[in-house]
Amino acid sequence: MRYSVGYQARPDWAEEIVRRRESVAEVYFAWPGVANGRGGAAVIAGEDEWREQEQMRAELSSIAQAGIDTNLLLNAMCYGAQSQARSFFMALGGIIDFVGRNWRTKSVTTTSPLIARFVHANFPGMEVRASVNMGVGSVEGMRTVEAYFDGFYLRRELNRHPAQIERMKKWCDENGKRLHFLANSGCVRDCAMHAFHDTLVAHEREIAQFDNAYAFEGVCWERLKAPGLREEYLQNATFVRPEDIGLYEEWFSVAKLATRTNRDPARVLEAYSNGRYRGSLPALMEPNHEGAFAPDILENSALPADFGRRVMECGQRCERCGACKKAFRDALRKGEGIVC
Repeated sequence: MRYSVGYQARPDWAEEIVRRRESVAEVYFAWPGVANGRGGAAVIAGEDEWREQEQMRAELSSIAQAGIDTNLLLNAMCYGAQSQARSFFMALGGIIDFVGRNWRTKSVTTTSPLIARFVHANFPGMEVRASVNMGVGSVEGMRTVEAYFDGFYLRRELNRHPAQIERMKKWCDENGKRLHFLANSGCVRDCAMHAFHDTLVAHEREIAQFDNAYAFEGVCWERLKAPGLREEYLQNATFVRPEDIGLYEEWFSVAKLATRTNRDPARVLEAYSNGRYRGSLPALMEPNHEGAFAPDILENSALPADFGRRVMECGQRCERCGACKKAFRDALRKGEGIVC
């Protein structure tokens, strides 16, 4: 398995990507100032935005020179009033033209069928992928938008449903499409707040200009901090551990790793490249919920060796089981973490 990893503006990360180029299939990135599906790049403005852009230009150039392809993220849940604006698409055209010529950008990931149509019309040969934020989870879902997209990111919740992966992969193979998946999402499955949270992220720049009455980090944090509910962490997760990535090689040759905001992206890539990891399991994920368990840590290496296969075969009948809760209790190490 090779990996698609997210860019962060830090020199040590760019150097690590180049060093591990045999494991890296591509690097995905967002353009500073353009709304996207993760916080950070959409908030900065003015001189800070230009500084980040300069650093990104240098680092993505070095990554491209190492022969690594890149993927442009235009995956915000909402582009607001400019969603259909001619000026918006003219600006996107300039960005796509630049990155395609300079950074080996071979694909775009988006949530917008209009952006998908624009890319196909103006950049022949540029692959367009449906973002994981769209929640595509069935053959019918893919058929609905097959005219717009060349590939589809699997809905997070289906990582533990091999029969559905098989159905979707078969349809993609028969229809000239590609199926992709995100391995290390820290999001809980079937989160009712996902659309709301992603929309807030898309509008971070505007939100930052106001005196805001409320903050919103996600309801997942509140639930995981509750002693009686944090034991549900494993059963409600969607991630694939490094030790279990081989179970997906019959369907995928590349796994996407969320690393754009992880505080140690090199650790994530190393863990998945090696197929094993000793340490706090949530630290490999994005979002990283290890602070909800502090000062305890959930030790990844203490989980059952067959954990991945077990959760792929169990059918998620959690109310009758208890295996994941027991695995959580057995792997929790008291007082070994850092209070966040």
